[in-house]
Amino acid sequence: GGRRGGGAMLTKFETKSNRVKGLSFHPHRPWILASLHSGVIQLWDYRMGSLLDRFDEHDGPVRGVHFHPQQPLFVSGGDDYKIKVWNYKLRRCLFTLLGHLDYIRTVEFHPEHPWCLSASDDQTIRIWNWQNRSCLSVLTGHNHYVMCAGFHQREDLVVSASLDQTVRVWDISGLRKKNVSPADQMQMPQINSDLFGGGDAVVKYVLEGHDRGVNWAAFHPSLPLIASGADDRQVKLWRMNDTKAWEVDTLRGHMNNVSCVLFHARQDVIVSNSEDKSIRVWDMSKRTGVQTFRREHDRFWILSAHPSVNLIAAGHDTGMIVFKLERERPAYNCTGNQVLYVRDRYLRQYDISNQQDVPLLLVKRGSGSLGGGFRAMSFNPAEGLVLLQSDADGGSYELVSVPKDSSRSDSVTEGIRGHGGSAVFIARNRFACLDRSSNNIVVRNLQNEVTKRVPSPCGNTEAIFYAGTGTVLVKGDERVVLFDLQQRLALAEMQVAAVKYVVWNDDHSRVALLSKHSVVVADRKFKDAHTIHETMRVKSAVWDQSGVLLYATLNHLKYCLPNGDCGTIQTLDAPVYLTKVAGSVVHCLDREGRARAIQIDPSEYRFKLALTQRRFDQVVALIKANRMCGQSIIAYIQQRGFPEVALHFVDDPKVCFTLAVQCGNIEVALRSAAEVDQPDTWYRLGVEALRHGNYEIVEYCYQKTHNLERLAFLYLCTGDLEKLNKMMKIAEVKGRVMEWFHTALYLGDVRERVGILHSAGQLHLAAAMVRAHNLDQTDEKMAAIASKVEASEEEATMLGEGGPPKLLMPPTPILKDTNWPLLNITKGALETAFDFGSLEAAAANAEQAAEEAGMGEGWEDTVGDAWGVDGGDGMG
Repeated sequence: GGRRGGGAMLTKFETKSNRVKGLSFHPHRPWILASLHSGVIQLWDYRMGSLLDRFDEHDGPVRGVHFHPQQPLFVSGGDDYKIKVWNYKLRRCLFTLLGHLDYIRTVEFHPEHPWCLSASDDQTIRIWNWQNRSCLSVLTGHNHYVMCAGFHQREDLVVSASLDQTVRVWDISGLRKKNVSPADQMQMPQINSDLFGGGDAVVKYVLEGHDRGVNWAAFHPSLPLIASGADDRQVKLWRMNDTKAWEVDTLRGHMNNVSCVLFHARQDVIVSNSEDKSIRVWDMSKRTGVQTFRREHDRFWILSAHPSVNLIAAGHDTGMIVFKLERERPAYNCTGNQVLYVRDRYLRQYDISNQQDVPLLLVKRGSGSLGGGFRAMSFNPAEGLVLLQSDADGGSYELVSVPKDSSRSDSVTEGIRGHGGSAVFIARNRFACLDRSSNNIVVRNLQNEVTKRVPSPCGNTEAIFYAGTGTVLVKGDERVVLFDLQQRLALAEMQVAAVKYVVWNDDHSRVALLSKHSVVVADRKFKDAHTIHETMRVKSAVWDQSGVLLYATLNHLKYCLPNGDCGTIQTLDAPVYLTKVAGSVVHCLDREGRARAIQIDPSEYRFKLALTQRRFDQVVALIKANRMCGQSIIAYIQQRGFPEVALHFVDDPKVCFTLAVQCGNIEVALRSAAEVDQPDTWYRLGVEALRHGNYEIVEYCYQKTHNLERLAFLYLCTGDLEKLNKMMKIAEVKGRVMEWFHTALYLGDVRERVGILHSAGQLHLAAAMVRAHNLDQTDEKMAAIASKVEASEEEATMLGEGGPPKLLMPPTPILKDTNWPLLNITKGALETAFDFGSLEAAAANAEQAAEEAGMGEGWEDTVGDAWGVDGGDGMG
């Protein structure tokens, strides 16, 4: 939409939906309720831009909706004559209040008492007690539809507007006395209390002046004023005292019915909207229109102002918008320890070192006039000059001298003024500004005289930013260009859309480009660029001395390392504008323009920075100080290729095991596996230990997983015949025929194999084996087995072809009784820095680990326990 007296509308959130008839901001959370013509009530998070919930129980349009100021409740009223009270935590309607006989136009909770107010087309206003669900009072007197009704924030008053062309103010002090204070009620005589509810709520004033039906009336939050809007296209301002009320002025400008009107909570303005598809802002003191926002096709129906934040919502034919009338960002500049900023029409100076905040001078323009406040500031410390930029008159600036003595702060500056956008100092005695009409960058001296005009390197230049002496960053055509004004030369450029703010580090070697939902960090030539995307709006940024960018979103303080890695430092209770980082303190300004210092813990980003820059002494110092912990840090260290460092943070045995396997620390892996004690963990440890040649641990892992085949093969490879024999006996006891046979094969024990085949009923194979090895000629028992089955022709042929048979015998191992040459795991610089101790200590640790895991009491017991031969049934 367009606007008179400034730039475009500051839209913060927009929805597309059916026609919006009712709106209500939550008093504390970033939520808004929208009730639709379709009968649905939507609950939106306007900060995240997401639909949180929808409530769909009304039959027909819902025209009124309102959040309770403290409880998790809201009330709604619709064309089904029903008032519903909902609990948004339970996500359901608690109860329905019945009594109205026609459409309900508005509903509202009382700020203090358990009351609810409703206005209806049945020409009445009702006040309900929502706790006992009863109707306390019916306010009669209007003789046409009552279009709206609202409580006064502090006094016992109700205002209502009706199509009978009147606005009425009702006194409800009797109702409060009757319902809130029973002691007072007993002392009052009951006169006419039940006759039309006469004693409870009485008409105090009838405001007549509109010549058509009145659609809306609203109290001023603190002054005795009322604003009303009607079908006569006029907005009227009324004043009241204890005895009477009168019309103060009429605001003309709308071209159709005025649907809603309200006073701004924090500024001296009235906001109205209309079926003429516009929202208008009126200056209350001058009583003139200062801003107009228009939509192409949508009529406006409802307005709602946030009770404490500078936000307004408007509902129209195809949805709603949440917007601000003007920016709340203070114009500021930080040089060294001095922060210059504008607040309440004063240029002020805040000294970070001694926390002194002093007003320097009164500036004529500023926060008083809507849309005329200063947007940004450029400071020239050499000459003690400040350039203040404003959007007024299509872009203007003011060049003022900063007084050395702050005692004369009441002096009004008569600075040099001029037209042009984005005015910034580019040298000690020169500043540049943007002439949008000719697309030139105009360089001026301190007397405001033009010394040079340079055509912009961008076809459609939107802004310029300071980029070091004699250079500017030019924003336009969806890119930024680093431009040397002296040589008229583009030094570097980068495609980046909608840059709002530019933040340089102290030596101008690195830059941060802030957009609404992204941050780009790069070096001066726009190389090594990294982009961070944010769902929340990015508000400000500042460089740390170590080269880390700290930036603030609406509700978080975050960091970004030079390599683009980023993270969250802490949550913010309100948006802030960062000015400087000093150690573990972040200095900033809040939206009221007050200096604040936030204590932070920088150890996480310092740790990550030291790790990426391979400054291991700092990494060790931070770890030894026990400042680091948490899953994200462990994941980060692991991801960066330092699992041995991550080991020092981990308590969880599963994670510890994974990290130990990754960095080849078999002793720690063994200890962790014993804690976890799961088959897949033992299997993984066995594989890794085998890779290292540590066959003692491999053997132990195979025992723990009851893996007889692998264990037997390991003993074959290591030439451990004694243990192979033991294995064969165990397999025999357990009746595991295949393992028994395999072990006998590995041992080269033919008689045992013949015995196994014979006992298994494989008589042909047993006899063939006896004859093949000529055992029948020397052993009577073997001869008896061979005699049971005659040799077949195939057997005779096979034995004849192959020559004399040879026994398969276990090979003699090269190394016996010790581990194989272990895989060399080179210690990283970090592990060395941790100084884990000597080799003897490491060996002692390994022995201790083995003992803890149960390997130290002799092989026989362990194997016996593992397979349940002596006790238990391990593999049963």
